Amino acid sequence: MTNSWDNQIGGSHYKKYLIQPMEYSMQNGLDPLQHTIIKYVTRFRDKKQPVEDLRKARHCIDMLIDLEMEEG
Repeated sequence: MTNSWDNQIGGSHYKKYLIQPMEYSMQNGLDPLQHTIIKYVTRFRDKKQPVEDLRKARHCIDMLIDLEMEEG
């Protein structure tokens, strides 16, 4: 019997990892920005334009820094 963690829609780039980014994020209680950073950094080498995903991750890091500065 399969479950939703055994399937991936739109590709297979996460299937090669022992722990998928979503599972890691949920198990560790990460917020959406933290999850998105992990996702982009995990998959960037599987993309045709890898630097784009790194820039996306950096943008999310900048947003996270801004939120931390507002709260701090």
